[in-house]
Amino acid sequence: MAEQSVMLPLGTTAPDFALPDLDGAQVTFDDVAGEHGTLVMFLCVHCPFVKHIQAALARLTAEYAERGIGVVGINANSLETHPQDGPEHMREQVSEVGFTFPYLRDDSQEVAKAYRAACTPDFYVFDADRTLVYRGQMDDARPGNDQPVDGADLRAALDALLAGEPVPQDQKPSMGCNVKWAPGNEPVYAGGAA
Repeated sequence: MAEQSVMLPLGTTAPDFALPDLDGAQVTFDDVAGEHGTLVMFLCVHCPFVKHIQAALARLTAEYAERGIGVVGINANSLETHPQDGPEHMREQVSEVGFTFPYLRDDSQEVAKAYRAACTPDFYVFDADRTLVYRGQMDDARPGNDQPVDGADLRAALDALLAGEPVPQDQKPSMGCNVKWAPGNEPVYAGGAA
């Protein structure tokens, strides 16, 4: 079922995290923070919305990493309900698609809750002071809608940040598969009690 971003309030300070990468090493926000800003993404392996953009996303993130933007991907989907989102499948995705950023597991789902992540993909751009300046979609592309997968919205935000200009405030929510919460762990903003 398609879900939209909750749209964390602009100006929010980036929640910190310490999560394992695919080799088991702990990675924190400080480890991935870029000189000019940081892109935090909630992704997964199986979602058709992620699959639809992942090749273009790999190119976009590599390009902006070279320009001083830190990039990290986080997979918070429950392995209890969706084992196809486990580390071995994430490694295959990285190899197949060419992701060059750290790809982390959020097994407790507490980091996803701190960011109010609701769907995959979900994107958050923080400036050099860790202040949220963009949250929402990569672009208008969705599976089957024939819109170009060009990263237009995310690029506009990152380009403005790099140019020292205000990031456009007219931001559209991302849309994708809902985060696969562990049974009983659904946050209030996603209709749960946790």
